[in-house]
Amino acid sequence: MTRPATHIRRLLGWGRILARHGALRLLEESPNTPAPVRRLCRIARFGTRQPVVPDYAGAFRAIGPAAIKLGQTLATRPDLVGEEAARNLLALQDKLPPVDFALIRREIETSFERPLESLFSRFDEEPVGAASIAQVHQAWTVDGRKVAVKVLRPGVREKLARDIETYEWAAAHLEALGGEAGRLRPRLIIANFKRWTAREVDLRREAASASELADAMHAFPGYRVPGIDWDRTNGRVMTLDWIDGVKISNLDAIDAAGHDRKEMASRLVLAFLTQAISGGYFHADMHQGNLFVEADGTITAIDFGIMGRIDRQARQWLAEILYGLTTGDYKRVAEIHFEAQYVPSYHSVDEFATALRAVGEPMRGRPVKDLSVGQMLDGLFAITRDFDMQTQPHLLLLQKTMVMVEGIAQQLDPDINMWETAAPFVRNWIRDELGPEAAIAQRVQDDAATLLRVPALIRRIEERFPPKGGAPEAPPLPHVDLMWERKRRDGQAQGGSGGWAGLVLAAALGAAAVLGLQAWHHPHPPHPQDMPPPPPADDWHRHP
Repeated sequence: MTRPATHIRRLLGWGRILARHGALRLLEESPNTPAPVRRLCRIARFGTRQPVVPDYAGAFRAIGPAAIKLGQTLATRPDLVGEEAARNLLALQDKLPPVDFALIRREIETSFERPLESLFSRFDEEPVGAASIAQVHQAWTVDGRKVAVKVLRPGVREKLARDIETYEWAAAHLEALGGEAGRLRPRLIIANFKRWTAREVDLRREAASASELADAMHAFPGYRVPGIDWDRTNGRVMTLDWIDGVKISNLDAIDAAGHDRKEMASRLVLAFLTQAISGGYFHADMHQGNLFVEADGTITAIDFGIMGRIDRQARQWLAEILYGLTTGDYKRVAEIHFEAQYVPSYHSVDEFATALRAVGEPMRGRPVKDLSVGQMLDGLFAITRDFDMQTQPHLLLLQKTMVMVEGIAQQLDPDINMWETAAPFVRNWIRDELGPEAAIAQRVQDDAATLLRVPALIRRIEERFPPKGGAPEAPPLPHVDLMWERKRRDGQAQGGSGGWAGLVLAAALGAAAVLGLQAWHHPHPPHPQDMPPPPPADDWHRHP
């Protein structure tokens, strides 16, 4: 088990890195930053020489892969972090130094236990993209197919494991302090992040995710997922079809090809809604570096390390919430929050509906260029604090992706209205899934399944099946030995809390800098980019 002193050393080191790059300024100057954290920022930058222009990308890159994931998410939202910071953070998506090819060759040959030449007739040593978790090379298989080969960076699994262990330690100490930190449930957020990164560093799981999404979206026109070469894929290497296209952020190239950007923006939004609401399984890392436009206008997605899932009940609630916000039915939106147990029952449904109206009415019917989904989420987060609504980590990934999609759609079409684009889709889905015929069919199916379970249910104890509400059951959380509990247990406390207060402050500093950067700039979790977000997966860029 890692000693507390090791965690503290890491956290202080990260804080100092942020300070040297001027990246703590975002926290220190934000009105949403708590006073103790602001003081800790001043301590972290004491004695450092900060650049006039903060280098956020350099800071996150120096900290490591987990911090890079947070920076990639922030890069998609200039309206949240500012144009200057967003431009700086874009470097994290496609400008990381590549790993020497000799190490890449060794990873491939070791993982397959075969020479590289037996797998590929040609393999370009210069990568087409290098990111925090892996890098991508162009290659040709022995049977002549052009493919992209994604290879994990050597040692990245071990680095992520060390960082996440410290995140868990810091989050446990922060949550133990109670108050706002307890409401945000940082330990559960880190538990989710840990599961996401575990999927990212196992490329077989990423390949399976791509295959599953391809099956789910095969009938959606104008959206494609590359095919997987399973014979050349394992835990450290993934091989898939090569994509000839341009990044979706390359507006000049899209215009030169004669594509309709307005239609493309609408198609992107509907593709996301189809995944999230219709299928409950969505690509959760949809930033500019992971979406390409082919010659025929098809939007092609890559990088499936971060995927999101939502069960049917949660999708129903989500659809009704979105539709209620677009139509102004705030009472129904409020009722759903109580039905899902997102808001404690001791609050008033009517009061919550009025609070929702205060956020929603000023934004209805206005284009994204004036008011955005991200701004509405800001307002909703402020309400959740007033109504004691705990963070719902299972929805953070969806929220993060929704804001990403909005940002890209706005770049393609500055006049797009997200609500008007989403409303017909959501209305039709509600009609099909929640209408009378669907309700009867679902009731018959549910009742039949219930009858079949009766014998097993009789043999069980009711306490083993508590009401789950709107959130899935929390996963087991690792035990963290809190410093003050250890001192109390060992009889070493000296004058109350003085012996460990400094350690708590150090933990809070590191957690604030790495785990909470977005949460304090963006009042409540996430932006998706919050998190640590999750994260999310490696970025490629291709050229025809």
